[in-house]
Amino acid sequence: MTYYIVVPGDYGPRERMITSTALLIRERGARATSLDAILAHSGAPRGSIYHHFPGGREQLLREATAFAGEYVARRLRGNDGDDPLAVIDRLVGEYRANLLATDFRAGCPVVAVAVESAEDGPDLRDQVVGAFERWRQLLARRFVAAGIKTDRSGELALLAIAAFEGALILSRAYRDLTPLETIRREIHELVRAELAVTEEAAP
Repeated sequence: MTYYIVVPGDYGPRERMITSTALLIRERGARATSLDAILAHSGAPRGSIYHHFPGGREQLLREATAFAGEYVARRLRGNDGDDPLAVIDRLVGEYRANLLATDFRAGCPVVAVAVESAEDGPDLRDQVVGAFERWRQLLARRFVAAGIKTDRSGELALLAIAAFEGALILSRAYRDLTPLETIRREIHELVRAELAVTEEAAP
């Protein structure tokens, strides 16, 4: 099986298991990701699970969700000179590549956990909410830096994240990149319209 994001060979067993869990969740969902599958994918010895994760599978899911959340957050941070549309394009481009490399199996691990988290306790839900909120804040700050008002930037960031995640689900279902490309284009148009309003209102 080919993965666009690979588990680095120099990672230790703990890091490999966290990364493998995130990769498997994005394709199978949280409930279908078993400890046996994680061990097989990561190549970690069986005794590593309870040595590194005394909380067992729930701890692994929690840390994999945090890992996936930070993975996206790093891309939203980008470089100081990046405009928000460049950041969005980079993220869409990466998930586009993920979809093609995995034959449309790769989704977002955070969303996969979000829709299944009720049975796994409030800690896991907190990780999901924390990831979404961090993404929203990072993207909102990008919009503010570009000149869009703070309140409107928060709304745009929420809309962009919701549209992106929804399009990723639809692209997987349709096995077609059109939903992802469509929301990228629509977000561009919406942000450009907001920037034009800001410029017109400037003294």
